[in-house]
Amino acid sequence: VIPPETEGSLAYMGVNVIVRQRVKEEHLTRFREPQRKMKRCPKESWPSEGRVEFEDYSTSYKPGVLPEVLKGVTFSVEGCEKVGVVGRTGAGKSSLVLALLRVLKATQGCIRIDGVDVNLVPLRRLRSAVTIIPQDPVLVRGSLRDNLDPTRSHTDEELWRALHQAHLGNVVSSHPQQLLLETGDGGSNLSVGQRQLVCLARALIRMPQVLILDEATSQMDGDTDRLIQATLRESFVRCTVLAIAHRIHTVLDYDKILVMGDGSVLEYGSVTQLLSNPASMFSSMAQSAGVVPSLDDKKNSLSRSKF
Repeated sequence: VIPPETEGSLAYMGVNVIVRQRVKEEHLTRFREPQRKMKRCPKESWPSEGRVEFEDYSTSYKPGVLPEVLKGVTFSVEGCEKVGVVGRTGAGKSSLVLALLRVLKATQGCIRIDGVDVNLVPLRRLRSAVTIIPQDPVLVRGSLRDNLDPTRSHTDEELWRALHQAHLGNVVSSHPQQLLLETGDGGSNLSVGQRQLVCLARALIRMPQVLILDEATSQMDGDTDRLIQATLRESFVRCTVLAIAHRIHTVLDYDKILVMGDGSVLEYGSVTQLLSNPASMFSSMAQSAGVVPSLDDKKNSLSRSKF
């Protein structure tokens, strides 16, 4: 049996590898997936809505050998909805991301984006349709511009606009090389938080239909976190957002909350619905985090108000 913390580490590494691979594919190589007979080839406009559906989905890191990390997962996200994904380490949160990007293969069930089974979509097409901002991103060797716009399809003005929206514009403009700032050795010359902001700027440039935030602001200080949360809310209104949340307060104004536990969906509903239920796990998590008053706090407040 894989310990929960190991499951989390495997998922974490997988997400970061995919992000780095996508930039490399766009900038340096033409990734070629073995051709398979397509039962349903998506239209050029796919995905146009960003609806995401998991239907009775199960998977394992090594089917038949290792236990399942996702077990009969079923939930749906409407286009442009913002969903916060919460749960303990090893709950299966990052495994959802790996499953969506087909790093993990289904042992049962399926995942659909805009009604199309992701297993029927060419891998490169699928991964270009979904943008990820990971917890600890690694940049490709080259320049900042290479990482922001690997296909060189955007103007400098567009790149600068995205950098300022991501609250990285002043840092880059103060550097002598500016957009040509070298990002050698995985971007180690930038802090983890700055690398996350580079990924945010890249997402702002691409403006995907589906955006995944994998603990994307967990390495940032409180002030930067608040600025980034504001940018996410203002700039990605027309995107479907799945946010794996380390800090509960960052998803309190999302449309829905998905609570994962031991690879299964424990709760799924609106924030109001879950917080208004005293028996809700999300309500308990929010109280423990101190972002909503606990039942005892409410009782004490009520008692004080009587005097």
